[in-house]
Amino acid sequence: MLTEPSIATSLLKRFLDVRQATMQFCAPLTPEDLMVQSCSEASPVKWHLAHTSWFFETFVLGEFVAAYQPFHPDFRWLFNSYYKSLGEMPEKKLRASFSRPPLDQILAYRRHVDAAITRLLEHAPQDEALRRIVLGLEHEQQHLELIATDTKHALFTNPLHPAYVAAPDNFAGDNAQIAPPLDWFSFSPGYPVRPGVVEIGVTPDPTAIDSFAFDNETPRHPVYLAPFRMASRLTTCAEYLAFIDENGYSRPELWLSEGWDTMRAEGWQAPLYWQRDANTKSGWSVYTLHGFRPLDELSETPVCHLSFFEADAFARWAGHRLPSEFEWEFVAAQQPIEGNLLEHESLHPSSASAAATKPHAPQQLFGDVWEWTQSPYTGYPRYKPLPGALGEYNGKFMSSQIVLRGGSCVTPKTHIRATYRNFFSPGTRWQFSGLRLARDGAS
Repeated sequence: MLTEPSIATSLLKRFLDVRQATMQFCAPLTPEDLMVQSCSEASPVKWHLAHTSWFFETFVLGEFVAAYQPFHPDFRWLFNSYYKSLGEMPEKKLRASFSRPPLDQILAYRRHVDAAITRLLEHAPQDEALRRIVLGLEHEQQHLELIATDTKHALFTNPLHPAYVAAPDNFAGDNAQIAPPLDWFSFSPGYPVRPGVVEIGVTPDPTAIDSFAFDNETPRHPVYLAPFRMASRLTTCAEYLAFIDENGYSRPELWLSEGWDTMRAEGWQAPLYWQRDANTKSGWSVYTLHGFRPLDELSETPVCHLSFFEADAFARWAGHRLPSEFEWEFVAAQQPIEGNLLEHESLHPSSASAAATKPHAPQQLFGDVWEWTQSPYTGYPRYKPLPGALGEYNGKFMSSQIVLRGGSCVTPKTHIRATYRNFFSPGTRWQFSGLRLARDGAS
């Protein structure tokens, strides 16, 4: 079936916008910046620029354009990430050694792919080709966020600790306000019609072309949720500092066994990017994409760059717990998608606002920080991965991972939704990850 011209036209605009957003974020970076791979979880920005183009070339152009000529025959394996059914690829830890191909060739590769996708969309492609392009755009937006997190870590590990960009004029204002006191919202899902039973996830419409959900968000299914309460806002740096000051990192009763062992082995004493600083009132400074800032200045902003282990230990110390991913989705599905996301350009979590608090809705559900949940990352009942190599996108990672929800200050607004399931291993800290408290009972 061929695509309606109007759908192809609107998708072409979105394609060009998303591809340009990636390049716009990279504009302040030097060619040398693009080569850095500062930790095992990160990749060089130059690799991200190539891999996102590889995705379109491999899964769209190579399958839906007759006699398509790849930009370079070696790129098919060189910029593969983890799709083992497509063949071998270099080890991830070697990506920083890719001084060749040079940057100008990678940028030419992007232009080559952009031109080919544009031609495809101008000639009424098949519906499946369109769906693949939509998937490729979601994939690119994931990598745009990874570029932001990887850049932050790379610049932080530089002894000069350079800023990615200067802080925007509103940066101090966004973070100067005092966060409202922590409050609690009560929820009794499904009452009184179907007590405790709610619908979670997405059942995709097989005829829809321009709507999207990852396969791990499907299918929609019922879950049981007992009455619960959720915190009105995210946990702040000041609240987390109290946990540190009360020896939270020295109390094994607060930690999961693996978390305790990991924390001790890694020498964690505070969130990633916090450093002792005797010149500040709090005794700490925090590295941001705008350089180091005194913790005093950021104390009311959501704490970020926490592992699941740290978030869980804080929740135990506070006498509460982390929400389940289903509790989170139940609450967030009732709210508009608005918040401190990438388009806000703060590039750092912002403090909650007393004036913004709604009578029956927690704030900061979208943006600021990815919220750790207590839920393991597994497939929903009747989950089926995509056919072929694309089935490796999400399904094969459903082991030893924890779900995060809500997006962060470097997540594009058009990429996030209430059903979106992010996932990382519980020791991960380089993402913009934080926490919101929950507790049992609705009163």
